[in-house]
Amino acid sequence: MMTVRTDHALLSSATAAGTITVVSGLPRSGTSMIMKMLEAGGMAALTDGQRAADADNPKGYYEFERVKALPKGDTGWLPQADGKAVKVISALLEHLPPDYTYRVIFVRREMAEVLASQRKMLARRDEPADQVSDAELTRLFEKHLRKVEGWLAAQPNISVLDVDYNEMLRDPGPYISQINTFLGNSLDATKMARVVDPGLYRNRAASA
Repeated sequence: MMTVRTDHALLSSATAAGTITVVSGLPRSGTSMIMKMLEAGGMAALTDGQRAADADNPKGYYEFERVKALPKGDTGWLPQADGKAVKVISALLEHLPPDYTYRVIFVRREMAEVLASQRKMLARRDEPADQVSDAELTRLFEKHLRKVEGWLAAQPNISVLDVDYNEMLRDPGPYISQINTFLGNSLDATKMARVVDPGLYRNRAASA
C-alpha cells in the first residue's frame, strides 16, 4: 500500500525551511528501518544514540529521547529537527506543534506481526507479555489508528505518505521511489535500497 495524502499541497523539497520529516507508525512497525533508509539516502536523522542497538533492533532504534516528552510540552528541540528526519510514534503525533510543516511517512505492518514483535521484545525484558489478548490489542490498535488518521487528515500543515512495510520488504523499488518523490527527489535510491534487509523480517504473520 502506497497512499499519499497531500490535500494541502505543502511540500516542495527535502531541505525546505521549517519542514520536518517524521517517520511514524505503531511501535515495532518498521520505523527504524525507514529512518536508516533515509539516512543512507542522504537525509540527516535527528537521533541521540541513547538507546543502543540490541537483539530487537540490531541495526539501531534511531530515536531521539526528547520526543517522548512531547505530551509534557517539550518542543524546544524542534529547531534541531528542521530539514531532518525524526521518529515519532503514532501516539505522539497529535502533540507536534503547528509551527512547522511536517511530512509524515507512516509505516504500516501486518497487525499480527506487530503484536508478535512487541511480545517478543517484552519477553526479552522479562516484562509481562500476555496481560491483554491479541484480539483486544488488535481492536485497540485499530481504533487508535483510525483516530490518528482522522487527526492527520485535519491538519493543514501535514502531508502523509503511507508505506506498507510487508510489501516494501518483498519489492522495495517502488516504495523507495515513492518515498524519494515525497521528499523532493533529493535522496540516493541505490543507497536506500541497500538498507532493506529481509533477514530482519523475523516476525512474519504466518509464524506469529
